Amino acid sequence: MGTAYIVDAVRTPRGKGKETGGLHGAHPHRLVATCLAALPERVDFDPGDVEDVVLGCVIPVNEQGGVISRHAVLEATWPQHVTGVMLSRYCGSAQQADKLAAMV
Repeated sequence: MGTAYIVDAVRTPRGKGKETGGLHGAHPHRLVATCLAALPERVDFDPGDVEDVVLGCVIPVNEQGGVISRHAVLEATWPQHVTGVMLSRYCGSAQQADKLAAMV
């Protein structure tokens, strides 16, 4: 059994979910990819050592309905072997993602 590590805490910006919102034109996986790309710079680790990105998404609608964690991994130019999983538990999404990662 592997070990799960929390190396940092980053989050995407928040905004109103409507066409006049400031983030309306930003695709969800690009927002996550920005966070992933920043992590190795902030914490000094090799993304190639990562096996899986576990992402909590409060309300996955429209473009968020896919597995944006995997798309974000690719957008952040992390290695191809890094997988991604996304889950939704509303306000408990991040806590559930931590628990799922720890079960590996």
